[in-house]
Amino acid sequence: MEVIPPASGRRELKSFVLLYGLMYAAFGVASPFWPRFFEERGVAPAELGMLLAMGTAVRLVSGPIAGGIADRFDARVKTLAICTGLSALFALSLLRADGLLLLLAGSLGQAAVLAPVTTLADALASRHGTKAPGPATGRFEYGWVRGAGSAAFVAGTLIAGQVVSATGLGSVVVLHAGLLLAAALVTSLLIQDEREPMEWTEAGTAAAADLRVLLQLPLFRRLLLVAALVLGSHAMHDAFAVIRWNAAGIGPGLASVLWSLSVASEVVVFWLIGPRLLARAGPAGAAAIAVAAGVLRWIVMAISADPLALAVVQPLHGLTFALLHLACMRLLVRVVPVRLAATGQAIYAFAAASATGLMTLAAGSLYAHFGAHAFFAMAGLCAAALPLTAGLRERERI
Repeated sequence: MEVIPPASGRRELKSFVLLYGLMYAAFGVASPFWPRFFEERGVAPAELGMLLAMGTAVRLVSGPIAGGIADRFDARVKTLAICTGLSALFALSLLRADGLLLLLAGSLGQAAVLAPVTTLADALASRHGTKAPGPATGRFEYGWVRGAGSAAFVAGTLIAGQVVSATGLGSVVVLHAGLLLAAALVTSLLIQDEREPMEWTEAGTAAAADLRVLLQLPLFRRLLLVAALVLGSHAMHDAFAVIRWNAAGIGPGLASVLWSLSVASEVVVFWLIGPRLLARAGPAGAAAIAVAAGVLRWIVMAISADPLALAVVQPLHGLTFALLHLACMRLLVRVVPVRLAATGQAIYAFAAASATGLMTLAAGSLYAHFGAHAFFAMAGLCAAALPLTAGLRERERI
């Protein structure tokens, strides 16, 4: 692993914190209001469902493709800058779009270029992490910058609510695009890739070979399976938690507090608890803790909607998501060859997103038939992942 001078490490930390803050603030601004924006533009509910589903499908395809291109041309920073800038332009195009076809074109265009943004940023930030962050090494924990992103997401959501109330939904698009453009500019502060790019035909031929290299790594395959099971188990919560709470008499105000507890715990784990747990328990131990927390969280949600019980288990999100993500980032850095860093991140994101999509489809049927007891199925997914965590032992990077 290359040594970064302390001063350089501090500059990189500031640059990544700024980058993640802008990126995730942009996501937080848009996330709650994106469906309402399309609805206001005349998109019917059935059409909105189709539009969102197609966007998910496009993201699943474009993420790995962009990651592969960035790796083959050793241009991760440049690809990140281009994708972030284009996503802002596509967002702005929605303001002028009139009719479903133009809205669909703009939305799918943005989905395609926005999908690689987080995976490329993670590939860059995680490889600057170390087991011994601090002034002496010039290194920093990946969790520090990812935690800054989560905090910025919350701030962006809160700010967007005030802006929408004052100026309308169109302002959210402008704010979202402005933050993405600023993030694209910040990429110029990151260490640039230096290797000579290969020819396009050579890169295209090697893409399938790169994928085979990664999938032949047993630890990488195990990591993908654990992440798919545990992160996919969140689908029931994301789709039906508030519906479940509302049916139990929990109003919007308390529901928002409960939801905020999970996001706040995510920030705390990324910044404080997670790096320490990861250092003491290693990726395998940290993943086991995350999986066990998932089993407990979903069982409680299956059997109780008592606000006190929910207030206790909602912060477990910091373990079921943030701690597991930190463990996966550590393993990806160690097991994935440096030249395939972006591709590895993209496949990891693809596995998690695919599992979440499939579990979301299953969640509707499960909840319709079993109600709150459908959360037992999510606990079962985590339980299935528990024996797999023992094999997530750290190995030296290739």
